[in-house]
Amino acid sequence: MTSETSTTETDLTDSGSTRTPRTIGIAAVCFVLGIAVGWFLRGPGKPNTTAVAPTSIGPVANSGGEASFNAENDSQEVAMSEVLKLAEGSLQHLIEHVDGYTTRMIKHEQDRSGVLQEPSEMFMKIQTRHVGGETGQGLRAYLRFETPESAKGREVIWIEDQNDGQMLVREAGFIGSMMTAKLDPTNFLAMRGQRYPITEIGLTNLVEKLIERGSRDIDNPDVRVIRTPRHEFDGKPLTLLQIQRASPSDQPDDFSLAEVVIDEDRQLIVSFRSFGWPETEGGAPPLIESYEYHDLVLNPKLTDLDFDPANPEYTFPE
Repeated sequence: MTSETSTTETDLTDSGSTRTPRTIGIAAVCFVLGIAVGWFLRGPGKPNTTAVAPTSIGPVANSGGEASFNAENDSQEVAMSEVLKLAEGSLQHLIEHVDGYTTRMIKHEQDRSGVLQEPSEMFMKIQTRHVGGETGQGLRAYLRFETPESAKGREVIWIEDQNDGQMLVREAGFIGSMMTAKLDPTNFLAMRGQRYPITEIGLTNLVEKLIERGSRDIDNPDVRVIRTPRHEFDGKPLTLLQIQRASPSDQPDDFSLAEVVIDEDRQLIVSFRSFGWPETEGGAPPLIESYEYHDLVLNPKLTDLDFDPANPEYTFPE
């Protein structure tokens, strides 16, 4: 870690900008971001006690592994292979047909130390790693935070193959708004209060993680899946899959229940939530992570300016 404390001027010519945002040294970043509670959410050590309940679908009897059916809400037990088939179809559709999107994402998650953070809502612009169906390209992301109040107005730009892979952060608040911080996505400041780095953001990464996790449980007798059609999400009747685990596993991302919402018409997974194990018998399972993608607009006309701090619609300082 460098001991640099002086203010420097860094020319971001690789972002296509003729503007030169003011950047600050590591010590100043620590001061500003430490006060403002990290770049993404508030810092750890302040647990959020807001209750988050799993979706209730009514009782679905476990019939020894055979398909069961709930006539009241059409919930039916299905095989894990069906979940994987839907997820793999979604991934292929994303790669072949989705170059980018805008969305309003609501995130609620435990950080890496197990502390549940405040929910956050942000507007995002994402250009995928597979523009034109060609994989291996650099991911681009622009984020503007709406909640929590401590982060409202914060803006983040991350371009995987530019700016030395660093994030450009315009912090909320009077002091933060006067400077642009450059942070490595995985350093301790960028990861404060986070479960995953920004390098893993977006729909494609979400689907890939679901496939990886589901593949481990495809033949697990302790895991069952309940499929519920006509689950309302953003005012639309989508498909809810609830993945229930009968007993704890030795996996680092273990859960007692996971909920996946799929827009089958658009072949998109628009929500994922997972819950841990109750501390007491009959207790509510604690939320581990929740990601909801609302108001999705696929393939908008995103340009370099959408990921440039010189964009006149943004508030990065000159």
